[in-house]
This record gives sequence, C-alpha cells and structure tokens, in this order.
Amino acid sequence: MENGEKAAETVVVGNYVEMEREGKASDLKSKLSDMFWHGGSAYDAWFSCASNQVAQVLLTLPYSFSQLGMLSGILFQLFYGILGSWTAYLISILYVEYRTRKEREKVNFRNHVIQWFEVLDGLLGKHWRNVGLAFNCTFLLFGSVIQLIACASNIYYINDNLDKRTWTYIFGACCATTVFIPSFHNYRIWSFLGLVMTTYTAWYLTIASILHGQVQGVKHSGPSKLVLYFTGATNILYTFGGHAVTVEIMHAMWKPQKFKSIYLFATLYVLTLTLPSASAVYWAFGDLLLNHSNAFALLPKNLYRDFAVVLMLIHQFITFGFACTPLYFVWEKLIGMHECRSMCKRAAARLPVVIPIWFLAIIFPFFGPINSTVGSLLVSFTVYIIPALAHIFTFRSSAARENAVEQPPRFLGRWTGAFTINAFIVVWVFIVGFGFGGWASMINFVHQIDTFGLFTKCYQCPPPPVMASSPPPISHPHFNHTRGL
Repeated sequence: MENGEKAAETVVVGNYVEMEREGKASDLKSKLSDMFWHGGSAYDAWFSCASNQVAQVLLTLPYSFSQLGMLSGILFQLFYGILGSWTAYLISILYVEYRTRKEREKVNFRNHVIQWFEVLDGLLGKHWRNVGLAFNCTFLLFGSVIQLIACASNIYYINDNLDKRTWTYIFGACCATTVFIPSFHNYRIWSFLGLVMTTYTAWYLTIASILHGQVQGVKHSGPSKLVLYFTGATNILYTFGGHAVTVEIMHAMWKPQKFKSIYLFATLYVLTLTLPSASAVYWAFGDLLLNHSNAFALLPKNLYRDFAVVLMLIHQFITFGFACTPLYFVWEKLIGMHECRSMCKRAAARLPVVIPIWFLAIIFPFFGPINSTVGSLLVSFTVYIIPALAHIFTFRSSAARENAVEQPPRFLGRWTGAFTINAFIVVWVFIVGFGFGGWASMINFVHQIDTFGLFTKCYQCPPPPVMASSPPPISHPHFNHTRGL
C-alpha cells in the first residue's frame, strides 16, 4: 500500500515539477511576469485563500455580533473557522484523489482547469456532479452579486451625490473587466494586495472604534430574538465558507498536495482580523448596528475611513474576480471555448456571465441580510454538507480506503474519526445552518423586501434632509394715508 501511495504521489508531483520547469523565466520580461502575474506556489495559495475568505464580510460581522451578542459571535467564528478548514481539507483530498486516478489513465490536464463538479463526477458519478454544479454555480453567482452590492454600499460613504443603485451600474461595468484575467495563476499580485487591504481595514475598524469610545447610552441587548440570532450565525457560516473555489486554487498550484493545511493557516490569520474588528465595533456602537449592516456607516468620516473604503473597493473587485472566474470556466466549457488559446476571444465569450450578476445586484441590494440568506441556503450545502458526504461515499469501501492517496490524520482516529467528524458536520449544518438559519434569514430577507422593496434605489441610506419651508409672507392691510385729510 505504501508503494502505491508513493507512486500516486509521484504522478501528481511529477507533472507539476515538469510544468514548473517550463514556466522558468528566461529574460527580464518573463521574470517580472512570474513575479507579479504567474503564481503557483503554496504562498500564492495561502494569499488567495486568506484574501478571498475575508472580503466584505469584514464590514458585516459587527452587524452579526449585534444579532448574536459578543460571546456567541466569538464562539461561532471559532467554531465555523474549524469546520470550514476541515471541509476545505476534504475538498483538497478529493481533488488529489481524482487527479491521481485520471493521470494514471493518462488524462492530460495541461489546458484544462479541473473544477469541483468534475471531481464529483469522476469519483461519484453524474448525479453528484449535477447537484454539485447547481449549488456551486448558484453560490458563486450570488457571491459575485454580494461583492457588487458591497462596492455600491461602500462608495456611497465617500460620495453620496449618486445613489447606491447608480453606483451598482458603474461598478458592474468595472468588475466586468475581470473577464481578462485568465485563471487563478494570474492572481498573484492581486491576492497579496487584497490581503494587505483587508488587514488595514480590519485594524482601522478596531482602532477607530476604540478611539471613538462607546456612544452615549450604548446598549448590547443581543441576542434578543431567535430570528436575529440564527441570521447572525449564518452570516458567520458564510464568512468561513469561502472555499467554493478551493479546487481552482489547488489546480493553479505547482504541487497541489501541499494545500492540505493551507486553508487552516489562512483561517487562523483571518481570525486575527475578524475577531478584534467585530468585537471593537460592537463594543462601541452596540444595538445601533442592528440598523446599520455596514460598519463604515457609524464611524466618523475622515481620511483614514475614506482610505479604508477605497481599499475595500479595490479588494471587492479582486474578490468579484475570485468568485466569478470559476463561473467563467463553466461557461467556457459549456460553449466549447475553454481550451481556446486566444484570451480576447475567451474574454468576449465570458461577458454574458456578468449580466445576470449585475441584474441581481440591482434587484436585491440588501447588503448584510443577503449574506445570511446565501449562507444558509447555498453555502451550507456547497462547502459543508456536500464535501463531507462526498468524502464518506468516495471511501465507503475498504478497497477505496486502502488505495487512497491520502490517509486521514492519525491523531483524529484515521477513517473512523474522519467519518465521525463528517457525519457531525452534515447533521449540524443541515439542522442549524440550513434549517434554523434558512428560516431566520428568509424571514429577515422578506422583511427587507417589505421595508425597502425590490430595486430599491438606496438601501439603508439616511433620509434626505427636510428643507424648512419658508413662512408665508405677511400681508399688511392697505392703509389710506390720505383718509384723515
């Protein structure tokens, strides 16, 4: 069995070493391209995972804390961070298993990006493929929608001369330029910059809230209602469920078997950003956050806040690309353009993917509540339940377990321990995440529609100042000054 494992590892590693040699720089232009544009190392994967995981949710986590309360908010972040890291590990194991089996059959992936639904198809059949494809594409579609909504929500706090819907039109056009980014290989500099931007924003939120101090009469009444409690919990489930693009990130690595613990280390870093910032903002503003899902709305306008807004706008553009690139790949495969060498032709073919995202962002501009809805209905299955079940069914036979490329960790009890953790995740996420979370988030989402309406022009914008009406002119009676003469 050990020889089989080593042979399988050689298959995967061998091809990636060969690709690495082909990609070595030969001149200055190639060296610069490799430095900023063409990534594939474990560090690139770590930056991609960490940058993609903590995007606009950084601004909505204080809102979730106001729904959950401080203690529950912290505990749910730690809990879902662990669960998310485990299921990302499962996805990486299934990817390596699938790729190894295919490369033993002499399948060449040189010009083909492997995706999650193809892993499910190769390991478990077409029915699993169809379910995985439906959930994954729908989640990534709405993940892109959320980034577009966040762009409009953030820029409004710098320039409120235009309403948020108009800003959505503008940023929809800007984000459409991501069609020109070929694959996750080419996010090297963007992933690095994205993480720098979110790090600044997180510590700005923390320090600005502490310096601001608590508002007068601040109240911390959460959790006050079950609906709000489970809505906040599913937003955190969404926060640590950003590994729907794990397979694409792995495929961009020179040695994908190194990915196993990368997502865990990315999560640990993300927690150093989310826990202090969400706790500090909630401490300072308390229940005011219940009506302000974007933390920028409550912090005083100054140069530091405006700089954070600009950085988050750039980062949301990057995250839009992260969420949308797998959709581009699916669309390319559907229309037969995936292996086309012309990037201009592929970019033109990708444009139709952006149109429904643009449209949905205009229909449902509910920044904050939409995160919880997507988390409960889509993330719960896409990155928690389906990977856990897929791992169980892929290795349900003793022969599959014996010939597995990667054995579960010994300290977790090997296969028994892995299957027990998987079963717990399936039951917990289905009942708490999908069940209670879906119920609460849908009630909250419908409430937003009833309150603001679909296609609302400016969600949660302060009402325009009422102009004081000028008093009516005083009419003076006409005096005839000659009457007494």
